[in-house]
Amino acid sequence: MVGTIVIAQGGGPTAVINQTLAGVVTEARRRDPRTRVLGALHGVRGVRDGNFVDLTAVPERDLLRIAATPSATLGSTRDKPDAAYCEKVLAGLKRAGADAFIYIGGNDTAGTQAILADAAGGSIAMVHAPKTIDNDLVENDHTPGFISAGEFVAAAFLSVDLDFRALPGIYVGIVMGRHAGFLTASAATWRMDEDSGPHLVYVPERSFTRQRFVDDVRGVMDRHGRCIVAMSEGVVDTYGRPLVESLVPREMLERDAHGNIRLSGGDLGQAVERMLSEGLPGKRARVDTLGYLPRGAIAVVSAVDQREAFRCGEFAVEAASSGGGSVAVVMDDDRMVPSLVPLASVAGKTRHMPHDFLMADENRLAPAGLAYLERLLPRKFDPAKPFV
Repeated sequence: MVGTIVIAQGGGPTAVINQTLAGVVTEARRRDPRTRVLGALHGVRGVRDGNFVDLTAVPERDLLRIAATPSATLGSTRDKPDAAYCEKVLAGLKRAGADAFIYIGGNDTAGTQAILADAAGGSIAMVHAPKTIDNDLVENDHTPGFISAGEFVAAAFLSVDLDFRALPGIYVGIVMGRHAGFLTASAATWRMDEDSGPHLVYVPERSFTRQRFVDDVRGVMDRHGRCIVAMSEGVVDTYGRPLVESLVPREMLERDAHGNIRLSGGDLGQAVERMLSEGLPGKRARVDTLGYLPRGAIAVVSAVDQREAFRCGEFAVEAASSGGGSVAVVMDDDRMVPSLVPLASVAGKTRHMPHDFLMADENRLAPAGLAYLERLLPRKFDPAKPFV
């Protein structure tokens, strides 16, 4: 492919988003060394403002170091362009002489590409490359970034369960996940046995009530003498509202450029602590918010995740030569195969955990959910079961 490819990164960073970037540059060079690759700094904002770094001549050794480094090396953005903003982005692409624009991100990023594709009328190939630790992109079996984050969460909860066997009490770990509970559910993947934590899993796909939560924890304490809980930051009340929205005065709620309520602060954790202290007085309890830690921990980066993310970058170049679309991760006999789907199939849509991933009458993972997660997150540790 001779010409110019512009590439950008959007949304939250991950452990492997730079692998996708490196895959694009490597494949573009392989196809034709004359192809120019420009990286836009801070997503579409950089395209709009003409703020680029030339990736064409980056030495391969440096490119591989970038690939192995977590976070978004080009910088990211939460900007959600409307039609007017996209006109400015399209003008920036034309000034750069772009033949293709590859944007790595989630469903909002796919939405931006869909708007740009319509506006460009085929003059520039618009490609969405998948990225999200939430694992919530439709058309995908799983998404680059999820496996590394899932391994972090699985290891964290295995460790916490061992800790709370020694000094029993209640532990609640709040995990990222606004609309989908895949990452929170991964906490149960490396449980040692049925007695192990997390004993309870709360995700956005199922409504949350204070009384049910307290009763659930009390029941686990009665059976095991301790209770480990994995909870999504995006858990919702019976009206479908984020729980934090019912806990914080409206005038104090913070929203991002997409209109999403800020969930990553300590409000939910403090509310959960109050529920436990009031509902189960005298019990030792600890609530932690894992926050951003799982999404780009340099010590926990999956080699499988890296390979798949890199392959998505390579395939994005092929997608550009085919006129654009959204790159999707599909499985063929347990082998990851990238596929091209229409941007409209992914843009603005959310993939939720299937209903059969959770027990029908308990806040626990069902066999179907465990089977899916164990396929993606094979067990890495074999700790001895404590005597207590």
